[in-house]
Amino acid sequence: MRIAIFGGSFNPPGRHHQAVVRALAAEFDQVRVIPCGPRPDKAVTGSIPPVYRAALADLAFGGLDRVIVDLSDLEQDSFTRSWLLQERYAALGELWHVVGSDLIAGGGRGQSPIQTSWERGAWLWENACFAVLSRPGHRVDPQDLPPRARLIPLDVPGSSTEIRARLGRGEPVDELIAPRVRAYIERYGLYRAPVPGTWARMSLRDEPFLLVADRDNPRVASWLEKTGPGVRQGEAGFVSVLGGDGAMLRCIREHWRERLPFFGINAGHLGFLMNAPGQVFGAHYPPDDVILRQLPMLFLEFEGQDGRIRSAYGFNDAWLERSTSQSAWLEVRVNGVPRIPRLVSDGALVATAAGSTAYARSMGASPLLADTPAWLLVGSNVMEPAHWRSALLSTDSTVEIRNLSPHNRPVEAFVDGHSMGEVVALRARISRAAAVELAFCASHDMADKIAAIQFQSKV
Repeated sequence: MRIAIFGGSFNPPGRHHQAVVRALAAEFDQVRVIPCGPRPDKAVTGSIPPVYRAALADLAFGGLDRVIVDLSDLEQDSFTRSWLLQERYAALGELWHVVGSDLIAGGGRGQSPIQTSWERGAWLWENACFAVLSRPGHRVDPQDLPPRARLIPLDVPGSSTEIRARLGRGEPVDELIAPRVRAYIERYGLYRAPVPGTWARMSLRDEPFLLVADRDNPRVASWLEKTGPGVRQGEAGFVSVLGGDGAMLRCIREHWRERLPFFGINAGHLGFLMNAPGQVFGAHYPPDDVILRQLPMLFLEFEGQDGRIRSAYGFNDAWLERSTSQSAWLEVRVNGVPRIPRLVSDGALVATAAGSTAYARSMGASPLLADTPAWLLVGSNVMEPAHWRSALLSTDSTVEIRNLSPHNRPVEAFVDGHSMGEVVALRARISRAAAVELAFCASHDMADKIAAIQFQSKV
């Protein structure tokens, strides 16, 4: 398989980037788009938090044929050099590094930027394959081409610098960025305000939606006539979820990379992630006035007894739970510091602010407002240390929960209720790349739900 590796800041991704990716997809079996993390030579990559850049990349490239958006650099807050990408993906097929023609200028004399300034650039020049993007009016000297090179002619004006400048001045950018990218930028004030927003008010009226319904639920069956059938995947402006919180969590797990808002209608019990049917069906559907909240997900790594690491994302929570009649003996580290050398309990859980109303609350932790810049670590039926129940964590904290006796006291891992099997350790932090937009009727937002819990009133 021939794979084009297209790395860049994409800050933000413009129509010119999409045109490049489409041209590459016509030439190669797969295009792997890799938005980079912080770069020492490009301070602008840190102009907005990575979670927004990840969403923009998915919105711009996620629906294109033969294209994979690789968020690993944004998730790990890193900038992977080209020679490391060559090593990482070599087993997948024949790799072609996408470069502009300016980067090969002087190559015939050994003076190209690739040869002189890239890490291990001389080795890459001789051994790697390069897809060279050439623009009209910029002649490429055949002597400057690397030994394994292919020219990809393009006539696509545009630059992220120009897009950022226009946004900063409040000028229109419709011809430079795709509609979904523009809508997301406008929702959260990206490239305009120094601190992007985490919520926005908008209308979903007349927006096409993907309907995901728990059709075995009799209440849901009676609502289908009111909502209508929805549209096909790829045509929707948001996801309409009919069911309970469990249905919402399953839907998020399957569809979050589509970067569509999720609007839930509660046919379950508590429905903290959902909207009350009385509020939804009392007026036009889709609703006219909603609040969108961009809520972070958890980035999780699970270590098996064989030492292998698996990663996953969770929206509500993740936990370790004893899988035998014996209590679990766990070590809890926060930012590498052993905070609880031995936690004797039924298990331990980490939860986002959005997930604090679920199992974390039933374990005795206080629920957090949805936009609280914090998350929770909670013990389940804790015997030692005495009286410890939970801890509030900053959003830049990393937690490791390790089983001290994996053979005698095994534990099972769960993410949003989904079993990951037996593990020896869980590492967790707030994701830098994954987030979900939840939509609530403005008359009864998620903040109202949590306030009702805190004051013991009806949710």
